Amino acid sequence: MKISTKGRYGLRILIDLATHDPAKPRQLHDIAQSQQISEKYISRLVLDLRKAKLIRSTRGVNGGIHLVKSPEEITLLEILETMEGPISVVGCVHSPAQCRRNELCPTRDIWVKLNNGIRELTRQITLEDILNTYQRHDAENGIFDYCI
Repeated sequence: MKISTKGRYGLRILIDLATHDPAKPRQLHDIAQSQQISEKYISRLVLDLRKAKLIRSTRGVNGGIHLVKSPEEITLLEILETMEGPISVVGCVHSPAQCRRNELCPTRDIWVKLNNGIRELTRQITLEDILNTYQRHDAENGIFDYCI
């Protein structure tokens, strides 16, 4: 299983939203600038995040996007499956019918256990956990984020 730029950038968009004032929607161009991702690509990723009800967009002068749920309610599994589709280390785990040897395969149980382990680990990691790790890392390196 390899997480594509779509999955990684989707996570970065949500991190960006979570690190800014939730009362003020973020503009796509501001996210693009701070995350160094093309605005055009972000606009496509935002569609998937909105369809999954992770973000909401507001039109108008003071419009933009913001999180629908709090960071502690959003799991890494939810983000990855929104952006990448169902996690599957090998195709037969998610779609057993695609393999003719499914019933006889001596390795299928291993792939299922591995897949379940990855799903469970990513289900336990929240966006809040990722933010806390990020903030702790910055503090350890002498970087303190504050506003005046």
